[in-house]
Amino acid sequence: MASFTNMATLSYNGSQINSNVVTGELQDALTITKTAVSGGYRPGDTVTYVVTLSNTGTAALTGLTLTDDLGGSTVAAGTVYPLAYVPGSVLYYNGGTAQPAPTVTAGPPMTVTGVTVPAGGNATLVYQARVTEFAAPGVEGEIRNTVTASGGGLATPLTATAATAARLEPELTISKALSPAVVTGNGPLTYTFTIRNTGNTALTGQEGAVITDTFDPILNITGVTFNGTAWTSPEDYTYDAATGAFATVAGKLTVPEATFTQNADGSWTPCCDRPRRPSRAPRRNSTARCRARCAAWRGWPGYPAWPVRRPSPIRACSR
Repeated sequence: MASFTNMATLSYNGSQINSNVVTGELQDALTITKTAVSGGYRPGDTVTYVVTLSNTGTAALTGLTLTDDLGGSTVAAGTVYPLAYVPGSVLYYNGGTAQPAPTVTAGPPMTVTGVTVPAGGNATLVYQARVTEFAAPGVEGEIRNTVTASGGGLATPLTATAATAARLEPELTISKALSPAVVTGNGPLTYTFTIRNTGNTALTGQEGAVITDTFDPILNITGVTFNGTAWTSPEDYTYDAATGAFATVAGKLTVPEATFTQNADGSWTPCCDRPRRPSRAPRRNSTARCRARCAAWRGWPGYPAWPVRRPSPIRACSR
């Protein structure tokens, strides 16, 4: 909102007297708001934005340009953008009526030209942006991007900002390994399951995560460990020797949250420490591992679960 001042002068008999100074404010006929529809983000997600322009004036505003900075920020390598416009995603409405798509330049930054806001009415633009590797994924991660309206006879550009926070949740993957790969009849073997958490929130057990597997041919379990600690049945796992069905008990799987490193180019990568010797005392790790040793072609899988933080004593850290 622009302000202005004014002062009058009274002249008489060769003298001049100034009045007091009055100050007023000039209210813009156009206002702008911006909202992020999505509740949170992870890298690779798509966020939908809604920009609304309201015109309280008696004349239409034409030839407006909207510029979205896509959250650009400066790092040592230059300017990086946590958002990338999704081509063809813009929807344009005047008073709720769909209009032909305006001209869009993907950027970054993204620009939309040729926007009209009718007198006493509003215009709405809806568009999507993909979350890039430059978006901070940690618990304090946030994308703040600003849209600016300019041109169309505006005295000064108008801006509106939307903030979107990183989702707070585990993000798990699982892999399975067999050692040795070639087994003689009735010989011993070990199954290892590794769970990796690249999310910013730990798997605490309250989520009820469970690993299930069915061994064919049926195996005989001779031992099960989780992150180096022996497990017992049925407290920690169950195994049906008649069918080969194996399952962990709900709530037993825990995996710490990942930590993240910002690279020189501004992108973010989940971190993973190098593995430690089993003889060292265990520290918190973003991966967890469970192993099962089997014999006589009867056994169960052992598995590790690991996020990307500090290594567990029996974990092999891989990316």
